[in-house]
Amino acid sequence: MAIKRDNADKWFSDVVRAKAGWACECCGKEFGCRSSGLHCAHIYGRANKSTRWSLDNAVSLCYGCHRTFTEHPLDFKNWLDGYLGSGHLERLTEKRRAVLKTNKALRDEIASHYKEQYELMAQGNDPISYN
Repeated sequence: MAIKRDNADKWFSDVVRAKAGWACECCGKEFGCRSSGLHCAHIYGRANKSTRWSLDNAVSLCYGCHRTFTEHPLDFKNWLDGYLGSGHLERLTEKRRAVLKTNKALRDEIASHYKEQYELMAQGNDPISYN
């Protein structure tokens, strides 16, 4: 069963991809704004609510790189260690262990936060993660 996307996911995805300059963080391929070929790729899947909307849990990948890393998770881990640093995954794993219960009000708050971050990025500000 597919995990349903809502406005929190939409705005989070836009921030992740805009933060990378609408380009794949692996191969560098550039895309236009809101291109369907550029994905917000989660390190820990979206089912993990405690990291689902954390900027340190997602990278911007083109379809090809996303598919390759999905099919070869060890290659993804090795690339992440080199790209984000070896301690990043350990810190993210700790964050993942937390329990986060969501409801509509919280998801609306997360969507509002990332919409605001997206707008601030247009003014040259770096985005701040919700959690």
